Amino acid sequence: MSVAAKICGLSSEAAIAAAIAGGASYVGFVFYPPSPRTVTPARAGALCAAVPASVKRVALFVDADDAAITAVLDAAPIDILQFHGAESPERVDEAKRQFDCQVMKAISIAGLDDLAVAARYEDAADMLLFDAKPPPGATRPGGNGLAFDWQLIAGRDWKLPWMLSGGLTAELLLEAVHISGAHIVDVSSGVESAPGQKDPDKIRAFLEVARGL
Repeated sequence: MSVAAKICGLSSEAAIAAAIAGGASYVGFVFYPPSPRTVTPARAGALCAAVPASVKRVALFVDADDAAITAVLDAAPIDILQFHGAESPERVDEAKRQFDCQVMKAISIAGLDDLAVAARYEDAADMLLFDAKPPPGATRPGGNGLAFDWQLIAGRDWKLPWMLSGGLTAELLLEAVHISGAHIVDVSSGVESAPGQKDPDKIRAFLEVARGL
């Protein structure tokens, strides 16, 4: 059975084409200026023109206000809002209702205590994403190329579908899925030649592994 994959932080037509051709189930666009992967709403709208309706379009925000989210939704056909900051369960539920979009909440994982945080969002979000907790002094909450101990989430039952993220590459994907039990994976820095520069060859290689799992 193949594993569904999300390619996040896309900013070029070539990367979009590689993701679509390789069978990505989700494509992600970052709206967080400190990230080297950030795009404008207009740019995301233009890139979405090449994305078929069968592929979910995800907008990543970090503690964004309503105006910032509205600006993106007005310019791009987004299916899922991904909240990657300190958004509360109440904020997640409010945004889901206000914007009539599915919401995915990213949970930073470093130890068992962080799993209790994830449980707080099970009645508010539509999906969860497990990512590695950023290192001290990091300027962004994700996309840092770090993995966490996949055993921490292995064998656990969640009310919601979830994605595995954090430091994944084509070379690590088999082990990560085997240990964690993930059915959906998310990659960003692991398919780049430099921060923010997606490599179409690496995207194709990652998706080839995902299809074969």
